[in-house]
Amino acid sequence: MSDKEKEMLYDEDDAVKFIQNYLPQELKEKFSDDEINYIVDLIYEFYETKGFFDENLHKEDEDIEFDEEELIQYVVQNALNDDVGQFEPEEILFIVQGELEYCDSLEMLE
Repeated sequence: MSDKEKEMLYDEDDAVKFIQNYLPQELKEKFSDDEINYIVDLIYEFYETKGFFDENLHKEDEDIEFDEEELIQYVVQNALNDDVGQFEPEEILFIVQGELEYCDSLEMLE
């Protein structure tokens, strides 16, 4: 399956539902669907700023590694700067992991 075909499988609404189900019970009510969608957008913005989508920098079959703490700090800081909310890194970690699990469920990471 090509990258384009994998991207077409991705559905923002399904991703948000998946992440909501992935969150621990105490966080399910803390994050609205809009906040999760915003955070997911920041995750992909981070990936883009690091050049992860640049085909000239990465081969298709090459594993891309990133600093999870840097990603989480990026999300926390941007959410604060954009007046979306003040989130704890541990809370954002669950959303990052949920997003990765959603992508894995679509076999996007293979």
